[in-house]
Amino acid sequence: MRRLLFGLCLLLALVQARAEERLFYQPLNVDAALSQQDWTQLWQASAQQGVRTLIVQWSAYGDADFGGRDGWLAQSLRQARAQGLELVLGLYMDPAYYQRSNELDSAGLAAYWQYQLGRSLALQQRLRQDWQLPVAGWYLPLELDDLHFQAPERRQALQAQIKDFAGQLDAPLHLSAFSAGKLAPQTYAGWLAGLGELGIQVWWQDGAGTGSLAPLVRQAYERALPCTVGVVREAFRQTSAEGQPFRAVPAEPQALSAGCHAVALFELRYRPWGARLLK
Repeated sequence: MRRLLFGLCLLLALVQARAEERLFYQPLNVDAALSQQDWTQLWQASAQQGVRTLIVQWSAYGDADFGGRDGWLAQSLRQARAQGLELVLGLYMDPAYYQRSNELDSAGLAAYWQYQLGRSLALQQRLRQDWQLPVAGWYLPLELDDLHFQAPERRQALQAQIKDFAGQLDAPLHLSAFSAGKLAPQTYAGWLAGLGELGIQVWWQDGAGTGSLAPLVRQAYERALPCTVGVVREAFRQTSAEGQPFRAVPAEPQALSAGCHAVALFELRYRPWGARLLK
């Protein structure tokens, strides 16, 4: 019996470690209040929990650049590197992205995306030159969904733009997507698979934290995904209503693995050792 219990505990620890290998971090201006010692302890704890890759959601959010090359974000990420964490560094995020996506027709959305990709490319070049951080990949924070890209021509135009954008980067591109339940699971999975064939690491957000889809529907979308698409487990539970500023509380992910899929967790402030980011 003791051997069986030991085996189960070891298996659980291995599954947990695998789930914690990749962790998202979403920088917010309030995080500047943490001291350098706080950041050192956060990254040490992350490494001890099995984190190997840190996916930073963005390095500029609207007008906020978090202090630039000598600011708190750049300094904290240098400490993360010192703890052995690989960095996938996020690019530019427009705070009005979702609002603009709702307002624009197909031609307007294509033009808007082209402009945002241009801003991200310019930022990527500045980050390489100024921040002097070893980067294993770049993350595009403009999330994809099957509401705004329900029409095939929109998906085709987007794919051409992303292919061109990824070809100008010096490290692999990562991006994420979620489902609004507007495309059939197989069609949706085929879309993400096509993006993956461009050499892009695509991440699918499981939606468990936002609860936007019923559990059986979410499971159908996940089952349809090809193994090349990673799964982001949401380690939170949203408490804000639609139209309100986003609020959430920590919650254990509904699953710690995803079969053949790479797994990442969203995000640092909702993990037990990241709780100081919520204060």
